[in-house]
Amino acid sequence: MEKIDHFKTIGEENQEEIIEKKSKFIANIFPAETVEQAEEIIKETKKKYFDARHNCVSYRIIQENQIIEKSSDDGEPSGTAGAPMLNILQKNNLANIVVIVTRYFGGILLGTGGLVRAYSDSLLKAISTSKIVEKELGEELEAILDYNNFEIFKYYCKNNNIKIVNIEYGEHVVCKIELKEEKKVNLMRDYETKKLNLKNIRIISKKYIEKCI
Repeated sequence: MEKIDHFKTIGEENQEEIIEKKSKFIANIFPAETVEQAEEIIKETKKKYFDARHNCVSYRIIQENQIIEKSSDDGEPSGTAGAPMLNILQKNNLANIVVIVTRYFGGILLGTGGLVRAYSDSLLKAISTSKIVEKELGEELEAILDYNNFEIFKYYCKNNNIKIVNIEYGEHVVCKIELKEEKKVNLMRDYETKKLNLKNIRIISKKYIEKCI
């Protein structure tokens, strides 16, 4: 199976709309981590826009290191909505994204070319105003340390592009961290040689970690 090293996604949901010959096209885009989550978003969005003529869908979700794709024209002529939107996601290496473009018909037929342009333009507008996040394959680890080593550890993480995503304060400080795979080698070496004074460190899982661009 092909290894997916990196992709782009959005940091938060976003909405944009365009008017084309009196038809309103509302593009809603959402981040999603699983197909189940994507399908639930689609279900809720269709419920919200139940009175619209069409709710066309496209998504790309990475699960178990493979990309699952789906598109739907929802009654529009075949290939005029879902597929062009999916193509935009593919060309821009966008994944873990759900797109629903809702159309309120304005009474004027657009033709197949006009429909492709309208659905594509509404999605492109939504992407252009979204916070784009780049994700790359990395790892999540847990580090346990004494309080008197905490500031040194924070400084080490900052200098080595290691992100502290969660801190728990108890008998010891427990930090959940994210880092690129190649950074883990250096971290483990510094732990084993006592250059970095930690009580314990363990690998939790491989995961995609984000870097804003």
